Amino acid sequence: MTSVESRFESAKQQYADQGVDVEAALARLADIPISLHCWQGDDVAGFEVGGAELGGGIAVTGNYPGVARTACELRSDLEAALAQIPGRHRLNLHAIYAETDGKRIERDALAPEHFSAWIDWAKENLAGLDFNPTCFSHPLADSGFTLSSADPAVREFWIDHCVASRKIGLAMGEAMGTPCVTNVWIPDGYKDVPVDRLAPRQRLAESLDKVFAEELDPAAHLDAVESKLFGIGSESYVVGSHEFYLGYALTRGKVLCLDAGHFHPTETISDKLSAVLCNLDRVLLHVSRGVRWDSDHVVLLNDDLRAIADEIVRGGFEKRVHIGLDFFDASINRVAAWVIGVRATLKALLAALLEPTDRLKQVEADGDYTARLALLEEQKTMPLGAVWDHYCEQSGAAVGPAWLDVVRGYENDVLAKRA
Repeated sequence: MTSVESRFESAKQQYADQGVDVEAALARLADIPISLHCWQGDDVAGFEVGGAELGGGIAVTGNYPGVARTACELRSDLEAALAQIPGRHRLNLHAIYAETDGKRIERDALAPEHFSAWIDWAKENLAGLDFNPTCFSHPLADSGFTLSSADPAVREFWIDHCVASRKIGLAMGEAMGTPCVTNVWIPDGYKDVPVDRLAPRQRLAESLDKVFAEELDPAAHLDAVESKLFGIGSESYVVGSHEFYLGYALTRGKVLCLDAGHFHPTETISDKLSAVLCNLDRVLLHVSRGVRWDSDHVVLLNDDLRAIADEIVRGGFEKRVHIGLDFFDASINRVAAWVIGVRATLKALLAALLEPTDRLKQVEADGDYTARLALLEEQKTMPLGAVWDHYCEQSGAAVGPAWLDVVRGYENDVLAKRA
């Protein structure tokens, strides 16, 4: 018996003593896909021919060598990351990652054919695909307004782009046999205090209604809308606030996207999950890590991430919450950033799945808050790492920090050779 298996058997018995079935927990974890975000690999640049500079309040810092310059390079980097992540997962694509054979295709004219290579690759490597219209980094977004613009021509362009994006998402869902979540986020807002807060929100609602006018098969496609508290260039007013999109999702039957970095720094989205899922069927999570502001740092196994995972598992929300990552760090190896973020998210979910939830709920229902606090504290020193290492080994991913050696090898053999 290897040291990994020896430690696992010991850990399994310790958890069993707490009434936890480790094998059942691992089976549940294997059934939870994480949607990796393509934009970590190329600093949100995309592959548009003659595309605009990065905008919309999005900033990527760092110039670590080896950034992906083509879709083929990005897919290679994703494969390197996926090899070190246990389980089978998804990929979240933005519209600017279309492959157009060197031709300039405007965003409102994009079609599923421009993502056929992604779909073919996904069938071999992924559990599913998710999608986003790209309503930033474009001349018609330079004013700071897209779907809520006062200019009808600007609104119409972005409506058409979002309509085209839904059709692309539908094609992805049909091809993969699992619903594609197509998420709409826009950067619209004011840097300083506006007078009329209502009119832009009325225009946004009207635009979204046009975007979603055609009913699509929910077996292949789901619509999501994403809020934000503030952004660079929209510090004083964001049209698509949490309250706006919560109301919109409730009244139109859409998926609500909660981004961990899109609220006040003292807010956590974990408490919002059970609140919104009392009235919504599904939620999309963008798991990120803000440092002082919505700075999209690489996700770590911290208290906020643990709280999110706890809420998902304790509520039995695994099938109703779509988990995607949303960070971009160009100051470190980009492939390693994916591996660190996804593995941290999976560890948090595993920790939640290894909790004696039924027992904790019972002592809480009995009013025994002493036992609740004591049991939660004891859980913190249970041998999570031994179970995680077993899961990695059984999945063919490197155990412990050994994955970093593999990624360093990929960096030397592949990334370092990119100009």
